[in-house]
This record gives sequence, C-alpha cells and structure tokens, in this order.
Amino acid sequence: MLRCIDIVKDYHVDNGTRRVLDNISFQVERGEKLGILGRNGAGKSTLIKIIGGVELPTAGRIEKDMSVSWPLAFGGAFQGSLSGLDNLRFICRIYNLDYKETRRYVDDFSELGRQLLDPVKTYSSGMRARLAFALSVVIEFDCYLIDEVIMVGDARFYERCRQELFVKRADRALVIVSHDMNFIKEICDRSAVIHDRKMIECSSVQEGVDLYHSL
Repeated sequence: MLRCIDIVKDYHVDNGTRRVLDNISFQVERGEKLGILGRNGAGKSTLIKIIGGVELPTAGRIEKDMSVSWPLAFGGAFQGSLSGLDNLRFICRIYNLDYKETRRYVDDFSELGRQLLDPVKTYSSGMRARLAFALSVVIEFDCYLIDEVIMVGDARFYERCRQELFVKRADRALVIVSHDMNFIKEICDRSAVIHDRKMIECSSVQEGVDLYHSL
C-alpha cells in the first residue's frame, strides 16, 4: 500500500508563500491504477515528485509498504557532468544491479548508442527522458509513478514503452497524471481530480473525466 497523509506543499515567492497542495490524502493498493487529473498548475507533477522523493512536502507524510519508482522519464536526478554510462553505473551500485547486464538492456532500450558516452548535460530533453525511462523499467518496482508524457520519441519507441509498462507489468500499481483522457480511461481503474489545491476522489474513472471537463 502507498498512503499519502495530509500532504501540504508551499513554495516561497517574492511576497510570501504560495500553497500548491493543501491536505492531500489518499491511498493506492497493490495493483491499483490511479489516474490524477487537473489543469495546468494544479499541482499534479508536484504531488508525483513528492511521492517519488524528488521533493519534500511542507507538511504531511508518505507511508508505503511497497517499492515506489521515481517519476518515470524524470531526468532531473542525473549528474549532468557525468556520461550516461557513468550515471548508469552509479544507479547500479545503489540498487545492487549487475552493470553489464543492465547496460545491455539500457543500451538496447534507449537506443542512444554512442551518446551514452557523452555528458548528460549535453542531452536533449528527449534523450534524457529515454535514458530515465530505460532505467526506470530495468529496476522492478511495485508501483510506478507516471508524470504526463512518458512516451517519448517516435511511434515505435512509444509502443515499446507501452509494452514494457502496461503489458509486461500489468500487475503493478500505477499513479498517473495526464491530460490525455483516453489514456486515463484505458489504463486506470480509479480517478481523482486536483482543483484549487485539494484532491477530489471520484467513484469511477468516467466521473473524474467529467469533473475535469467541468472545471
């Protein structure tokens, strides 16, 4: 289970603080697929980053008894001065993965070729996303966090991403934030909407989609 309890997030601005999330509470069981909807700036990506440990909440806490990924395709954790392979080597040490085996998978899946030898700071956003996605799926998590557009690149790469995440790992829990209503309806079995800093949990995916369109 993944449980968010009274999550608050404030950001410092010139004239004080701006609250983005206000007492957000919900839980996700193993195997559940939760779609979170909301307009631009509603705080969806911020919530995903808090769940994934990329950002800290101002108040509240996260409880979990299953492994949770970082936000898929999030490349912000890479050390820019290091090459893609050096970043890969570091992550292998952290997660106790076999470097050679993991490198073969990431090299094949990301299709970055010799660019894996270049510093990550020289990568385009699409290249960083490819590397981050490949690393995300090579490590087996119980729950995957998906922030907006994770399917980067051409149609063939898009389909490979879908196969890896939604077919091969169909038994895993997912927390998805997206503007793509068809995507949410296809993948998720629950929905919630973030509006005016609060989360509204819905009884069905369609109810969440209807509420989103009414905002």
